[in-house]
Amino acid sequence: MTLFVPVAEGAVVTPQSLLVPVLAGMAWTWAIWQSLRGPSAGSAGSAAEQDQDIVRLRIALYVAAAATWLFHVTASLSWEVGIVISSAAMWVVVLRFTRVLDGDQMFTRGLGALGYGGFTVIGLFDLVGVPALDRAATFCGLASLIWLALVLRDQWGDDRWGRATFAYGTASLVAPILLTLAVMPFSGEAGVDEVPSVIANVLLMIWLTRTAHDLAVPHHEPAAQTALEA
Repeated sequence: MTLFVPVAEGAVVTPQSLLVPVLAGMAWTWAIWQSLRGPSAGSAGSAAEQDQDIVRLRIALYVAAAATWLFHVTASLSWEVGIVISSAAMWVVVLRFTRVLDGDQMFTRGLGALGYGGFTVIGLFDLVGVPALDRAATFCGLASLIWLALVLRDQWGDDRWGRATFAYGTASLVAPILLTLAVMPFSGEAGVDEVPSVIANVLLMIWLTRTAHDLAVPHHEPAAQTALEA
């Protein structure tokens, strides 16, 4: 909670300035619980029973989820380093995902690699002091969003993933837009401007881990449709 928003020396504590970090801490607690509880009891098969592409994708998903969390709660991690780590982890997820999804995924893979690979390059440029174009970051962000939308479309029609997993992924896509509009009247207040980004990453972290959890179920068995359990 204390790492969520840097606090200026001599800042006055107000109910609003305290409420934002508390809510952020509660959101991250929910995401961490969703991640650490693991797959449903009895659903996971042994590594020998699972396709190696699925095993590698699950590992990549868990690493990306951990990187997403660390990026936001580790004060010693600079913005540039956080972008490089989280984007590189997601870039690996993109490459592994296309080996698991059905059908020709060339377009989906290209968008994901362009988006997250581009963010990795932008972060590396910032680390060495080379300014990146804002237009390039916007383009990479758009490519990443389209990639996520395409993956969610494939998840909807694939019984390996439950509806709750799809719901979290959809929320991570839509919530930042709605929250940005909602907090505009309060722009400039302590921590308020960071709320859409934090909520988006909380939802993305949950989607990543639930996607990995659901893959523990053998392909011939549908993932549990436990939206209320989520």
